[in-house]
Amino acid sequence: MRLLLPVKECFGRVIEKRIILIVFAVLFLVGMALGIVFIKTPAIYDYHLDRCENFIDSVCFADRSAFLIFLERIAGHTLILVLLLATGIHPVGLVVTPVLIVFRAYTFGGSLAIFFSVYRATGALIAIAFYIPVHILFDCIFLAAVALSFGRAFSFRFCKRGFTEIVKDFIILLIFSIIVCLVEMILLLIFFHSLGNIL
Repeated sequence: MRLLLPVKECFGRVIEKRIILIVFAVLFLVGMALGIVFIKTPAIYDYHLDRCENFIDSVCFADRSAFLIFLERIAGHTLILVLLLATGIHPVGLVVTPVLIVFRAYTFGGSLAIFFSVYRATGALIAIAFYIPVHILFDCIFLAAVALSFGRAFSFRFCKRGFTEIVKDFIILLIFSIIVCLVEMILLLIFFHSLGNIL
């Protein structure tokens, strides 16, 4: 039970910033809606179409091992996590957080529009069974990182304790990210990859 205390304390601080969570959840919904609404713009349409084609080719129906994809996805989401937690070092850094969240939501909305309108039944299967649940789980982790950054930005001190707290939060959220990536790999194996394609 003592091992769970840091997790409880971390998410306790997240819940304390519930107003921040609500604000950024609304921002996310707005960004997602904008991504869906402006999908018909030619340049934006081509961008999202390329993203979806790349996702389908390199993740869903890739010939590469599911474990390699698992490692790549961990690396990509860890980078976002590091950026969001790093914004908590100084209040000025918080300006970056809405940009990252809205852009992520915007591409999410645009990608959903492409999956359902272009790829039809296959796209719907990918979106509902795989893309949406995994994306939302990661978004929850990233919103937690935003809340933690807002919670420390105005009181952060450039000392060992300050950086140690960031590292602790990072490790906790990274563990949850790895769990989501593991769920993603399992879903890949269930819906798209053969069991022989694990390694």
